[in-house]
Amino acid sequence: MNIDEFEQARAEKDPLRQAQRATELIDVYKNRSAELARLRKAAIDRAYAEGRSYTDIAKASGITKGRITQIRKSAPPVARAFFGVGPVTVAIPRRALDERPLGVIAAEDQAAADAMAELLVLLGHQPRSFEIPPSGEWEPPADAVAICGPKSSHVTAEAIQSDPYLSFEPDSDGRWVITDRQTGEVFVSPWDAVGDKTRDIAYVARLTRNNRQVLVVAGVHALGSIGAVEYLRRNLDDLFGIVNEQPFSLVVASTFDDLTVTETETLWGPKVHS
Repeated sequence: MNIDEFEQARAEKDPLRQAQRATELIDVYKNRSAELARLRKAAIDRAYAEGRSYTDIAKASGITKGRITQIRKSAPPVARAFFGVGPVTVAIPRRALDERPLGVIAAEDQAAADAMAELLVLLGHQPRSFEIPPSGEWEPPADAVAICGPKSSHVTAEAIQSDPYLSFEPDSDGRWVITDRQTGEVFVSPWDAVGDKTRDIAYVARLTRNNRQVLVVAGVHALGSIGAVEYLRRNLDDLFGIVNEQPFSLVVASTFDDLTVTETETLWGPKVHS
């Protein structure tokens, strides 16, 4: 965002275009304001941890000591940065059906997207939704979460191919499995291994696509994505403490009662990409 964009919006003669651009810039301002509030809180906490008093921090920041107390209580969580600055786009696939050329959205994918949106709102983000077409053709914008496996989009598959530690591909039996590229260890969903449809695993990674980072959340089955989102909700602070804003890989295992996650845990990782 720069002053030229602001002035261009002010000078726009077409009222519809002006309204559209003003809305877009308001969204950008909101997200950057929230990120600045997060950065300020993180900086205050870091300065205090390094031995500075709140009185000194307040003086250097040009605010009162009482305001520092308010900031530490009300600013967005530090882990907000796990998903970027925002706005964050949450993408889910439309799955092709012969009788429905536009495809359909699986209930599990929608549930995972809704849960992710709720988490993002709690972190001070304004999530946007996007439906990946049945062709799988799309281009992740900045700060995107793709709740989509490699089978549903070649874009996701290509992003996963860049993962230095994990692959997500079919095995010789046609089962989609996650494999440790270095050790050869294979992670098979209990759904496929023993027919236990109350358990699934998921691939989670922050990857680079066309110089932009995208967070991929992909259950071996759609149910696994719900478990992965719940894992993030429960463990985000600890995970952010390990990976921060760097690319990483992770495998999550979850147990379900219908669409409700009863247990979720790390099966592999997290491992930051070197």
